[in-house]
Amino acid sequence: MIAEILKQTTEKMEKAVEAAKEDFSTIRTGRANPALFQKIIVDYYGTGTPLGNLASIQVLEARSLAITPYDKSALLTIEKAIRDMPNLGATPNNDGNIIRVTLPDLTEDRRKEYVKLAKNKAEDHRVVVRNVRRKGNDDLAALKKDGLAGEDDISRAEKELDNLTKQHVDAIDTALKHKEAELLEV
Repeated sequence: MIAEILKQTTEKMEKAVEAAKEDFSTIRTGRANPALFQKIIVDYYGTGTPLGNLASIQVLEARSLAITPYDKSALLTIEKAIRDMPNLGATPNNDGNIIRVTLPDLTEDRRKEYVKLAKNKAEDHRVVVRNVRRKGNDDLAALKKDGLAGEDDISRAEKELDNLTKQHVDAIDTALKHKEAELLEV
């Protein structure tokens, strides 16, 4: 039972770290990145659909992308969704077949704003990891209460949970440092 609780806790913490890295990839840096556009929601025939499901996204140059819709009738709604995207500042140009998106240079203030956003997202994911640890501790306490495990085993498992939490929080911090360096690089 203890091994199962630790296994589930580890899996959930790993998912939190992956989600943090995915969130960081959606924060704009000085370079064009298709991940910025993957999750833009486009109103496609009345249904909110991620842009990554409607079009292929390719990097043309350091600050420009080409978005080629699979269905040409979605061109205008995709262009509108990109234009309406907050914090992007992108200018989409529609030529009838593809949309070219040029991203403006980031100002120093904007870079600092994005670093602050990354730190907030990192803290949110750290909280998720800590909540997973708390749930694992509660499960271990229930085992102890029901008499299904000894006090020494529970104590060792709690120490293991603390080590897992530290490892995963450190992984989030490492990803944050990498993203900060990427954002502040001119």
